[in-house]
Amino acid sequence: MTGRRRIRSIPLPRLLHRPVRAGALSAGVLVACASLAAGCGVVPGTTGGSGNDPITVMTWAPQDTRATNKPGMPAFAEAYARWVNSQGGINGRRLNVLTCNDKNDTVTVARCARRAVQENAVAVVGSYSQHADSFLPTLEGAGIPYIGGYGITTDEFTSPLSYPVNGGQPALLAGLGRTLADSCGPVTLIRPDTIAGDQLPPLLDSGLEAGGHAPSGDQRAPEDATSYNSQAQQALEHATADTAGRGCVVPALGDRTNTFMDSFRRARADYPEVHTATVLGSVDQTTIDASGGASGPYEGSFVTGWYPAAGDARWDPMKKVIKEEAFGDNRIDSADAGVQTTWIAYTVFKQVVESLGDGEVSADTVRGALNSGLKVTTGGLTPALRWNFQDELAAVGFPRLVNANVTLQVVENGRLVAAREGFTDVTKTLREADLG
Repeated sequence: MTGRRRIRSIPLPRLLHRPVRAGALSAGVLVACASLAAGCGVVPGTTGGSGNDPITVMTWAPQDTRATNKPGMPAFAEAYARWVNSQGGINGRRLNVLTCNDKNDTVTVARCARRAVQENAVAVVGSYSQHADSFLPTLEGAGIPYIGGYGITTDEFTSPLSYPVNGGQPALLAGLGRTLADSCGPVTLIRPDTIAGDQLPPLLDSGLEAGGHAPSGDQRAPEDATSYNSQAQQALEHATADTAGRGCVVPALGDRTNTFMDSFRRARADYPEVHTATVLGSVDQTTIDASGGASGPYEGSFVTGWYPAAGDARWDPMKKVIKEEAFGDNRIDSADAGVQTTWIAYTVFKQVVESLGDGEVSADTVRGALNSGLKVTTGGLTPALRWNFQDELAAVGFPRLVNANVTLQVVENGRLVAAREGFTDVTKTLREADLG
């Protein structure tokens, strides 16, 4: 939810139908690559990965930036490769994971995508970038599937080469809005003043309005500020304007959420009590611990997530990989939604490769397996996943959104725990939302 703001507007949702066929690369792309020996070399995805050849994939995420960082995602991808290779690889093929720092920058993530093409990657797996419009055209041109992106942009739910494993920001915010509609007075959303941030208010409002609640107050904030004193005061003024019900403040600033809450904690003493709530990715257990645990500003906050709480036994296989292959690597936090998404994305990829048996593993065959209706399971961390070109949410601009389930968690005694058992499906909420 971060990124430099560009001077243009993008309506939500953007229903994009890019000219990529499901089964094979277009003739234009084949001719273009054949004529550019220095640039393309070979047609990406059509060689390698057959027999006992290594399978190459890429994982990228921002690191060492002033905004949201997800270093655990590429770090975990490397640990996963070590683990799966120690088990004999996937169907006897060694997994080669390339990683790239997208730096929260459009130019850099485009370079990451070009490197994936040049290195003949068969997929980009478990990655985070807010700049989908900078990397997806390159992947689409080469026919490389994007499996298990973080769900931070609308494009991830429109591109025919995208295979998301969660409902992204649409599901999280719609689910949170529906929860808050039953218990909140005025709701204030504090979000980044960026293009990605522009997509958030209609999503939260879809859930609020489904519960008969008025839309939220939309408050923009810098993505990389070191203090949010004025924004905290404005949020409190809006949330406490109606004395009939306790207001709610919803910060959704990625890594800067904790910075906002520091300012909020100082300012809230001068205002009536309000509830706080946010989405996983803006808050996790590490953030709660660092902010004071049970005595910190998140105590009592509702948090919507895509997956079961971090203490759930269904995460044990992932934790086993971390313990065996990345013990002591403080970049990898098993409670981080990015690390969890990467685990699920590689779980999907492994099943796709296994479904190909002894056949060729290439971008074409991986994409073909996914497009053929292959159903994959994730050990109960998500429902069974299967991607169709026109799914239930195509009418509202999310044709690739196949998992609209969310979980509701709450901070209780400084711990993020399940507030409600099981998943809540927000497909109906999104389907009936006015996102135009």
